[in-house]
Amino acid sequence: MRFRALKYLLAFVLPLFVAQAFLTTGWLTFTPLLYAFGLIPLLELLFVPDKENLLAAQAEIVREDKLYDALLYLTLPVQYGFLCWFLFNIGTVEAFSLSFWGRSLGMGLLCGVLGINVAHELGHRREKAAQKVAKALLLTSLYPHFYIEHNFGHHKNVSTPQDPASSRYNEVLYAFWIRSIAFSYLSAWRIQMGLLKRQKRSFFSYRNDMFWYAVCTILLLVLIYIAFGLAALWGFLISATFGILLLETVNYIEHYGLQRKKVSDKRYEQTTPLHSWNSNHLVGRLVLFELSRHSDHHANPHKKYQVLNHHEQSPQMPTGYPGMMLLAALPPLWFGIMNKRLHRLLER
Repeated sequence: MRFRALKYLLAFVLPLFVAQAFLTTGWLTFTPLLYAFGLIPLLELLFVPDKENLLAAQAEIVREDKLYDALLYLTLPVQYGFLCWFLFNIGTVEAFSLSFWGRSLGMGLLCGVLGINVAHELGHRREKAAQKVAKALLLTSLYPHFYIEHNFGHHKNVSTPQDPASSRYNEVLYAFWIRSIAFSYLSAWRIQMGLLKRQKRSFFSYRNDMFWYAVCTILLLVLIYIAFGLAALWGFLISATFGILLLETVNYIEHYGLQRKKVSDKRYEQTTPLHSWNSNHLVGRLVLFELSRHSDHHANPHKKYQVLNHHEQSPQMPTGYPGMMLLAALPPLWFGIMNKRLHRLLER
């Protein structure tokens, strides 16, 4: 029981592939992508999904085991260490060459997997230290406003028309990217201004986190340009954008077509495991710190990743997250598979 947390070290295999990309040139720099969207989906087709839940006594022990938290906090030095290495390294290849793109997209994978994904987990913690680490990780993808919109917007409005991060029936992934990115940012500002109004503070208050997020983002970009040059800045922007698109693709597959019923003019039914697509495919669960057990996460937002459960009534994905993301990139194939599953759910 004590060392079962070490299985999540699988999440740190990706940085090894990215390191390999930083040390090679040409097509070999794309091996992180082949690992994430080739090897992992293949393994998830071979292994049977694991529906097992911890017993209550086991869950209590695992919940209090600090090793699980330590693995999350370890991502901060790893992420910033790789970001610094990337910024020094990207200038050694010709701008926008094959190697430039391979290394930039490899760093983008880290932005999405170790950056935004772990920030999502820590951002739900009540400890201030965890929240600060979450915001620091989000900055590496230029997406710090996600902390506000996700926690105070998405979890409140999930699977309703009011949530920009919930994909709609027959909505194409690429249209969803535009809608979710734009309206999530606007939603974060609305939430922030509402918080300031309730606290009787002005826009210029030091408690205006959205203002400080903008300042930190601009300062980071200026610092990268001054210290590493224009090519490194372009590489970083590619990486951050790829990390953001990975996040938004995950948002797309997690709630596609699911809707909460309206119970009054201003209120929707309570969020349950029925309102998120779930995946029990083991490799993706370990690599993403159980993100794919998303049904339980939305029903219990503050529950730690290591004790998230499978729910029999929750809608199930046909494969793990990496495979589902590939499927979403091909809209006709996505609709052909997922619309049938959605219709079966509605017929229950």
